[in-house]
Amino acid sequence: MAAGLAERSCLELSAAGRAPPRPFRDVVFSPPGTAALPAGRYADSAGGFCYQESAQLSAATRNRFVRWTTSGDTVELVEESLDVGLLNNAVRLRVRGCPLLPGGVHLCEVQSHLVVLLVTAQTVHRLLLPHPARASRSEVITESHMHSVFMDISKINFRDPSNYYVIPSVPGLASNSVASAAWLSSEGDALFALPSALGGIFVLKLPSHDAPEGTVSLVELKQSSVVQRFLNGWMPTAIRGDCAPSDLPVSLSVHCLDHDAFLFALCQDHKLRMWSYKDQMCLMVADLLEFMPVSRDLRLAAGTGHRLRLAFSQSLGLYLGVYMHAPKRGQFCVFQLVSTESNRYSLDHISSLFSSQETLVDFALTSAEIWALWHNEENQTVVKYINFEQNVAGQWNQVFMQPLPEEEVTVRHDQDPRETYLEYLFMPGRFTNAAIQKALQIFSQGTEIHVDLTWEELKKEVTLAVEREFQGSMTEYECSPEEFWQLQVEFWSKFYACCLQYQEALSRPLALHLNPYTNMVCLLKKGSLSFLMPCSLVDHLYLLSNEHHLSEDDAAIFDDLEMSRDVVCLVQCLQLIGESISMEMAFIMEMACFRLQPPEKAAEQILEDLIANDTENVMEDIHSKLQEIRNPIHAISMLIREMDYETDTEMERAHHLSMRMNLTQLYGSGTAVSVVCCGVCKIATIRFLICRDLLILQQLLLRLGDPVVLGGGQLFQSQQDLLHRTSPLLLSYYLIRWASQCLASDVPIDTLESNLQHLSVLELADTSALTPHKLVSGPQTIVELFFREAARKHIVSRLFSQPNTSLAETSLNWPHLITTIVADFLPLLWPSNPGFLFPECLMGSCQYTQLQEYIRLLQPWCHVNMGSCCFMMGRCYLVMGEGHKALDCFCQAASEVGREEFLDRLIQPEEGEVVSTPRLQYYSKVLRLLDMVGLPELVIQLATLAIMESADDWRSQATLRTCIFKHHLDLGHNSEAYVALTQNPDPGRQLDCLRQLVVVLCERSQLQDLVEFPYVNLLNEVVGIIESHARAVDLMTHNYYELLYAFHIYRHNYRKAGTVMFEYGMRLGREVRTLRGLQKQGNCFLAAINCLRLIRPEYAWIVQPASGAVVGNTELATKPLTRALLPGGTLTAYERPGASPKRTHDGECMAVPTTCQIEILELEDLERQCVLARIRLTLVQHDLSTAAVAGNSTPEETLALLVRAGLFDTAITLCQTFKLPLTPIFEGLAFKCIKLQLGGEAAQAEAWNWLAANQLSSLVTTKESSATDEAWRLLSSYLERYPTQNSLYHRCVINKLLAHGIPLPNWLINNYKKVDAAQLLRLYLNYDLLEEAVDLVLEYTDAVLGKGHQYFGIEFPLSATAPMVWLPYTAIDQLLQALRESTANHHNVVLYQKLHDKIEDYHEKVSMATQDRLYHHK
Repeated sequence: MAAGLAERSCLELSAAGRAPPRPFRDVVFSPPGTAALPAGRYADSAGGFCYQESAQLSAATRNRFVRWTTSGDTVELVEESLDVGLLNNAVRLRVRGCPLLPGGVHLCEVQSHLVVLLVTAQTVHRLLLPHPARASRSEVITESHMHSVFMDISKINFRDPSNYYVIPSVPGLASNSVASAAWLSSEGDALFALPSALGGIFVLKLPSHDAPEGTVSLVELKQSSVVQRFLNGWMPTAIRGDCAPSDLPVSLSVHCLDHDAFLFALCQDHKLRMWSYKDQMCLMVADLLEFMPVSRDLRLAAGTGHRLRLAFSQSLGLYLGVYMHAPKRGQFCVFQLVSTESNRYSLDHISSLFSSQETLVDFALTSAEIWALWHNEENQTVVKYINFEQNVAGQWNQVFMQPLPEEEVTVRHDQDPRETYLEYLFMPGRFTNAAIQKALQIFSQGTEIHVDLTWEELKKEVTLAVEREFQGSMTEYECSPEEFWQLQVEFWSKFYACCLQYQEALSRPLALHLNPYTNMVCLLKKGSLSFLMPCSLVDHLYLLSNEHHLSEDDAAIFDDLEMSRDVVCLVQCLQLIGESISMEMAFIMEMACFRLQPPEKAAEQILEDLIANDTENVMEDIHSKLQEIRNPIHAISMLIREMDYETDTEMERAHHLSMRMNLTQLYGSGTAVSVVCCGVCKIATIRFLICRDLLILQQLLLRLGDPVVLGGGQLFQSQQDLLHRTSPLLLSYYLIRWASQCLASDVPIDTLESNLQHLSVLELADTSALTPHKLVSGPQTIVELFFREAARKHIVSRLFSQPNTSLAETSLNWPHLITTIVADFLPLLWPSNPGFLFPECLMGSCQYTQLQEYIRLLQPWCHVNMGSCCFMMGRCYLVMGEGHKALDCFCQAASEVGREEFLDRLIQPEEGEVVSTPRLQYYSKVLRLLDMVGLPELVIQLATLAIMESADDWRSQATLRTCIFKHHLDLGHNSEAYVALTQNPDPGRQLDCLRQLVVVLCERSQLQDLVEFPYVNLLNEVVGIIESHARAVDLMTHNYYELLYAFHIYRHNYRKAGTVMFEYGMRLGREVRTLRGLQKQGNCFLAAINCLRLIRPEYAWIVQPASGAVVGNTELATKPLTRALLPGGTLTAYERPGASPKRTHDGECMAVPTTCQIEILELEDLERQCVLARIRLTLVQHDLSTAAVAGNSTPEETLALLVRAGLFDTAITLCQTFKLPLTPIFEGLAFKCIKLQLGGEAAQAEAWNWLAANQLSSLVTTKESSATDEAWRLLSSYLERYPTQNSLYHRCVINKLLAHGIPLPNWLINNYKKVDAAQLLRLYLNYDLLEEAVDLVLEYTDAVLGKGHQYFGIEFPLSATAPMVWLPYTAIDQLLQALRESTANHHNVVLYQKLHDKIEDYHEKVSMATQDRLYHHK
């Protein structure tokens, strides 16, 4: 692009007015000694103040300024910032009964304070506020908020006499002049220059706030002399009257020096007077009529409409700008103050500029420019500016004001009036919140309306108010649809007219505010402000009126002068087309863009309508204008190039911004955001119209087909190419304009948190496009949201990232910065650029509906980032609950992976992650997202699709197969999950999946599926998994052993099934020592026995399971049992799957033994274990207290428990099964008999419990039997039932009885005498039962001799012919010796003698029998 125009027009950018009215803090002060004056005495006014360091990048007051408006006795002060939100920044001060002079607010900046000087019709005031650069409370509250300079205004004592003064009645304030000036002296005194009622000027001085002893003084400045009065509560004694009212100032300005102040007064006599306050002298008088065409009427008329402004430059000195008002015309004169060596001053005339505008509202002066604000004859606002040094022709530059909304809203019959009007009223940029609220208050008189309504609340209130009025006017219950529609239009148009009236009133500027440090120009309105931005070249040409084009025909807007003229003529053609297009024609193009129809077709239709309705010969004018263009194709191409923001490369992402310079806050306030985005919207709107008109013009060129017009032989193809370049351009600006007017949605916190989780899965949560959601006042458009959240950082970073630039010395220039920011912002919004920041920001901010509409408007014609758009659309569908549509979009986006920046960022591998192909990485991210959202069916579909992409990547295949398996399993698709498991190429993952399948199906009790799966090549793994789980979990809550049993039974592997159940039973005994555990144990052993009985006898054996491990019998499973393996045979062992390695005390791993001793269990062994289990169960059923020890007890231990419990029949069965002696049983039963014999009734009652558990041989019914009798009878029956060769059980019973001192029952003695009388004798002797022993020997001797021999089991007593018989002589000798030794006892002596005689007698008879026998043998 060439140099371009030296000066261009400007656009007005209004800050968004969608927030509720600003909350003001009200301060009211009633000065004593004043009388109330009418509030409407003076017109409303406004003004502004700029901090001296507002243009310095590192200053605390950067981009901050104060604006004020006065109305009656009230002044509203607001501090604005373009960088941060200011807290408590608005104050409404009312000086009751004292109207403020227009322009009577003056702000001065000193080192530590900001001083506010107020001038009312009766008083002057001084307010001291802490300077923002010094105030301790001005520090940052958050990243985006700071305290305002007005934070502590409520602490000010307005009644302090040192800070206000009542203007004395003499000399008094002039009633016909509103001029005033105020400043601070170098000593800190507050000085107020006011027009005197007697003519001239008087100056009030309030002493410095640091000098409480100071007094207020008044100085009158007269041209003839200087009179000074010091005021100490004074009243004047004389009044000078020698001064004519001609020198009454109508405009005052002051220029401060180090120790003096020059006061400039523009007076009614058209003269400019310059006073030195220090010397109290008039230094200069200049007649300004000398510099303008003068008529006699003008010289005689009072110059009440004159205005004076000053501008100071360190390099150029002091400039004075004077507006000389004349009827129906005005003139600006610019002077430079010149001083001579003798301190004489004069004015150097710089420029005179004429204006035909009627009413000047305000103007501002810089050292190079004049900015002026007028109201024209139609009462419309006109703003222009001119560079008085460079613009020789005196041509003013236009400022294109924000147009008011249309006076009427067109409602078609197919539209709902309410929806149409609401859409128009609440379209961003049309009406402000304040205007609608004021209209609502008037429209709803008698109804209480809140004044702080939000945008959405206001919309509801407006709807209710209009509907209420509409329904109140309905007099008939029935009306036709046409009448109903007409009534709706009537009431809505009535409310709309009310809104329009207030919008017009509130949008009228009261003053200009020019910041000389940043060159920022603002228009101050009642309650709001707007900013001015230079137009770009294309917009400047299109918006200018025809007469300006004529003057610029020769201007070199491009390097090529002919090209410049061609472009100007081309733009004039576009203007002619634009002026001819009606609303209906414009609507055709709008709807074509909205409905995604080709804009070329719409342009062709509009052209046909233009030709058909051409009553003013516009087509001829366009044709003649085209004749002036030498190369239309080149000119159109140049115009398109100027409007196209497409770039080939993606913009760099944001760098880290310097916190020291607060670049993170630069232009971050709500005001700056709305102004920048308003600029984007304005440009997009203008460019859309330009492109629309250009399309129509190109259709006209194609229709004409005149080679002369086309520049001599231009190719038809070139025209078509330009047409196809213009169409996307138009659609791009349409899209940006739509986004600039589309409001963002409020997002609930839970939606934000859910979105953050999704973004973290996609690893986009920390991207620079996504920052924490900030609270903003009022609804924001999605473009404002984007600028605030992401784009601003990129733009600011780019602006201040140039090397070799000192940020501290950088001065901010508003026209340059706002132009640059908007120009840099547009490429970020440009749809066909590779950068994808805008949709990414919308996604991060949960603006799903807006994002869907954005992509809908974009997709048919924009072929950049197509995959990224599909992905975004998929995300939207996912949030909206349309998962299958989302999957389709994700699949479409896959084809663009590796070609688009956003998708490339999406697939960046994590640290340590194995890198696969880009498309597989993409699928992986989407699968994670679908998994998090909870859509397993879609995960399976996408993973199945991804498998086809990963044919050569077994790792990816394994991951995807695992994913499919997991979600099939979650959905309960067991067969599909099994198929996915078997197809997994990674053995490790396959084993993990298998383990998960087993656990999940067990938890769901879907065991039939688990058992019946074929498990090709995975059988051992399945068994190992089930075994490891069986051994690792609680036996009573999980049934893994039973599952394993069913698993082996289903496959007819009965030996393994038996092994499993036997191990199950063993563990139940060890670990589950309860009644239920013993019951299950018995069933397990029965199942194991049943399994072995199904096998041929030679194979009916199992390996004894070891504690903590299982000995494998896989190799032996196919071999019959041979005795070569028994006993002590060695078999190979293997470790239990999942078992931790065994270590020594030093922590070293122990070597696993290759062989170990094992025990082979046959069917008989299992049957014995089954009997033992049943016996244990019987024991526990009888006595639950034994459950803790009976579960894993040995047969011997179980026997002891049975004896103790009294279960003697069961104990005998146990002994017989395991070939154990019955001795413990007889001893235990004997002991119980002893206890019963010695116990009481409680023991008798308890005994029946265990007696009932034993089966007696016969019942005694002849007499009543006691428990003791039954116990003895049981003992007797056992002794009879289980005889031994040596009467072992009799002996142990007798031994037990004698040990406890219990007399032996006769039946026991008689029974034992038959069996072993000698042993009975020995037992008597062991327990010193001498008498019983003697009786036994006597009876025994008699039995041997033939008397009662049958009672001792002697078949043949002593005789010569019978077999030999004998006596236990040793025992008898011991008895005799014992009796002989106890001769002290007479009874023992008798017994001894008796026994001795019996033995002697026996010996005689033996001797005789012996002799007879010998004789007989001889």
